[in-house]
Amino acid sequence: MRFLAVVMTGLSLVAPAAHAFALLNKIGMAKADYFIAQQAYAGWWIVGLLLPLALLANIGNAVALRADGTAMGLSVAAAALIALNLVIFMVFTQPANAATENWAVQPENWESLRTRWEYSHAVNAVVTFLAFCCATLASLR
Repeated sequence: MRFLAVVMTGLSLVAPAAHAFALLNKIGMAKADYFIAQQAYAGWWIVGLLLPLALLANIGNAVALRADGTAMGLSVAAAALIALNLVIFMVFTQPANAATENWAVQPENWESLRTRWEYSHAVNAVVTFLAFCCATLASLR
């Protein structure tokens, strides 16, 4: 269970980290260029399926480590951070995806949508990295 929690959480970090690293290169792009660049993410929704799996793995790890209060607490924290990632995605990222039909439609407020999309991914990279740290520390105890 420990291994599964660390691996699933680590894999869940890959996509938000990639988005965060691309942010500085993309945030100032012209409209046409930005919408072209966004097409690189077509099909990435499948990577999002790792988040619920990471959530379940960390909950399972918390149960498995319940005899060690610190390890259990770290596993619960990892699960809570993964849940926070999902909330941030649903509140900030997904509405931008919906408003732009996954960046195929260019609405008038595209710049504010871009800001929400880019920075929500950056925040989720930090949140998921913290979850990964918690899952790793819990599993090393």
